[in-house]
Amino acid sequence: MTKGWIAFVLHAHLPFVRHFDREDYLEERWLFEAITECYLPLLSVFEGWQRDRLPVAITLTMSPTLLTMLADPLLQERYAKHVSKLTLLAELEIERTHDDPAFAPLARMYRDCFNDALSTFNDRYGRDLVGAFRRLMDAGILEIIPCPATHGYLPLMRPHPVAERAQIAVAVETYQDFFHRSPPGIWLSECAFHPGLEKILADFHLRYFITDAHGILYATPRPRYGLYAPLMTPAGVAAFGRDVESSKQVWSKDEGYPGDGDYREYYRDIGYDLDFEYVRPFIHPEGIRLHTGFKYHRITDREGSHKAPYVPAWAEAKAALHARNFLFNRSRQLEWLNSLMPERTPLIVCPYDAELFGHWWYEGPRFLDQVIRQQGQVNPEIAFITPTRYLDENPLIQPAMPNESSWGDAGYHEVWLENSNHWLYRHLHRAAERMIRLAQEQPFPEALPRRALNQMARELLLAQSSDWAFIMKTDTAVRYAVNRSVYHLNNCSLLYEMLRGKRALKESIIADLEERSPIFPRIDYRAYAGTGSPAH
Repeated sequence: MTKGWIAFVLHAHLPFVRHFDREDYLEERWLFEAITECYLPLLSVFEGWQRDRLPVAITLTMSPTLLTMLADPLLQERYAKHVSKLTLLAELEIERTHDDPAFAPLARMYRDCFNDALSTFNDRYGRDLVGAFRRLMDAGILEIIPCPATHGYLPLMRPHPVAERAQIAVAVETYQDFFHRSPPGIWLSECAFHPGLEKILADFHLRYFITDAHGILYATPRPRYGLYAPLMTPAGVAAFGRDVESSKQVWSKDEGYPGDGDYREYYRDIGYDLDFEYVRPFIHPEGIRLHTGFKYHRITDREGSHKAPYVPAWAEAKAALHARNFLFNRSRQLEWLNSLMPERTPLIVCPYDAELFGHWWYEGPRFLDQVIRQQGQVNPEIAFITPTRYLDENPLIQPAMPNESSWGDAGYHEVWLENSNHWLYRHLHRAAERMIRLAQEQPFPEALPRRALNQMARELLLAQSSDWAFIMKTDTAVRYAVNRSVYHLNNCSLLYEMLRGKRALKESIIADLEERSPIFPRIDYRAYAGTGSPAH
């Protein structure tokens, strides 16, 4: 008999970064590093569960921007080229470290890793990672859900509900294009919810969303089962809350597993450590040092600068130990919950950024694999579930309205609206107002104005990505985030002026913008017309 459910939800998202005219943008490496260190290892773990017929299903968010980039032939070609270059560096590293008993095995490990990544990407999947994930959903291992079109931060679009609706409409359409079905639920960007949003989600037949703990705990009325059962909003969309305890054990910089001294140190990389002339062919053409992926040290001591050599066997053993500890803690947690809520099986929702697993926490995929594989040994009365299956098996859900919330620092909107990024929103609101006005004024345009309107909708969506405001706040790659925001907003202004007759409507300009941002090919600007009904 099942005494408790665990629902893992991994959120895979990257902003749309694609520069067709140059291939040396550092930001494109965000995708390449995530493919090698996160998406391919996770696919291997998921396929292992399928191969071994383990009774598991987890939820994976795949953002529309990430899906578009994974399916882009240009980025696929660049990724293959990127990894091929790393295999050359691996051969040099094997030669350089051949007398070093600590580093030589690591150089060979990376050579094997990059060779395997390249052959898996090219030969096994035919560069079609979306198809690989889709097959796992078909096999019942994954439940894939979308997030808003460009990861727009919806509570801060509240002055323009039509703009919120467009983010959802394009997300649903993109999901249908890639997975040939309707999404069962949605991941709200940054888990950010505000009352009223549930009505938009209901219009698109989405059954659930994930929000943070205080969104559930401060709901109206206060929930009978706290975090350990979802709530049903008045619109009929269920809200699942992030568990605080399990989240802290993975996320916390002080208490979290990824900070253990045996795990690989992310920040020590030969791109920064070795002689400049040696690494020069493998870093940025302008001589900017960067992460190459060759990291030879373990965390050792988080407070100190000394870093001992990385020992993969130790790290692997520690991942298995931490997986067992995770299951042990969930067992005790569920045992306590069973005593408090005997009439209902408790549910623990564990949402994490997918990129944590493998990219930031190199051993993360191994940890996740061990959690699933050790469950039967630690506690056979625990089972893994998806939100959809939970709703199917538990039709009686407490009605309540979740509280406004996000999973950002302090729990509300301060990360995405504060001194570093507040300037952005007046321009985003202005662009949204213009888009809505044009969509209402021009319901039946000719072909060229229609292309301009659709491209303006793309530019607005791309400007609304929550990533830009987040980067400005965290003070990393700020210039790129500011430039991307300004670039898309300027394009909105240019297209607006052409559509209002203040400038000549030039096909060459529209074609150039379409080529630079080939995303959402079926977009319909009339999503901004504010008709009050789903656009699809």
